[in-house]
Amino acid sequence: MSFKSYTDERLITSRDALNKWEFKLKLLEIEEGVIDPVAFKYGNRILIKKILAIIKNLRTNEVEEKELDISQIEQEIKAKRTYSTSNRWVFATEIKNGYIVSSRHFDLLANAIALNYVVI
Repeated sequence: MSFKSYTDERLITSRDALNKWEFKLKLLEIEEGVIDPVAFKYGNRILIKKILAIIKNLRTNEVEEKELDISQIEQEIKAKRTYSTSNRWVFATEIKNGYIVSSRHFDLLANAIALNYVVI
């Protein structure tokens, strides 16, 4: 393994406020052909479509994997609640070895948690 491909585990792992759950989000699919409407302002961003949420219970060490279609969840919450709380745009620099950095986890999971796809 070269130093360029090394990613610190702490960079891609997040935890809940009570330190019961640990999260990792693996990027599975992005939206192709979508143009960022504010690219001039924010730079190179990617629109996320599907992720694999790896959730570990820190008390029992059980690991659960859930594939989430973020675009479908966003459409569902817009239909039910007239707005969406998540932001599927992620900077290209926030993706490390196929995983999304921890600072973006709850932005991407907000709608899934609201609709009880992810129960913590």
